Amino acid sequence: MLDVSSNFQLIPASRYHLSLAVDDSEIREAQRLRHQVFAEEMGARLSSVLPGHDIDLYDPFCDHLLVRELGSGEVVGTYRILPPEAARRVGSYYSEQEFDLTRLHFLRPHMAELGRSCVHPAHRSGGVIARLWMGLADYMTRYGHEYLVGCASIGMADGGHIAASVYRQITERHLAPIEWRVTPRYRLPVESLDDGQTAALPPLIKGYARLGAMLCGEPAWNPDFNMADLLMLLPLAQLQRNYARHLIE
Repeated sequence: MLDVSSNFQLIPASRYHLSLAVDDSEIREAQRLRHQVFAEEMGARLSSVLPGHDIDLYDPFCDHLLVRELGSGEVVGTYRILPPEAARRVGSYYSEQEFDLTRLHFLRPHMAELGRSCVHPAHRSGGVIARLWMGLADYMTRYGHEYLVGCASIGMADGGHIAASVYRQITERHLAPIEWRVTPRYRLPVESLDDGQTAALPPLIKGYARLGAMLCGEPAWNPDFNMADLLMLLPLAQLQRNYARHLIE
């Protein structure tokens, strides 16, 4: 893990406090929130060595952004970041379980991966995810990473129709050039699921789109989480231009 201090730049807020986790106890708080959202709320099948926590082999290699509610001190939002040097040590990016990233090979030395984004259900007005994005912009600038890559998930409770619709809508304006396209390992059959209806974009995908991220190809089906995942790529230059003005309100 990167050697970061507890003086990581904080985003002023009347209700929330943003920081990087500085020890295992803070990482455990993030893992408990992830379990609450992914397993208890969304029904994901998680395998973890510690009950009530979402833990995988990538966590020790990642930096963990935390948003706390000042009044309660509770962690109510989190995002983990796998920097490129840590991805080399662990042997892969997490998203390589779902996508063939061959065409992103030349970006790897400068590409950090985002994952496990979640917000407590009582704090989903937009303020928490906005502060997480502000923290990401600061982190990327501080450590000189030029690209962000990460999976944006869409629930499959309806059988995948919303996921297919969201994919169609995003491709109309945000599809990456061919040299940055990836191939899903378990492809979602969007052509048979798209009913032509317009679906509301999930907040995370809406945030990616507003910041200028590109969709790297077709969605993958993640059976453990019962999600359709879209791989998004965001150049730092685009994030620096847009994050302060176009965050989710």
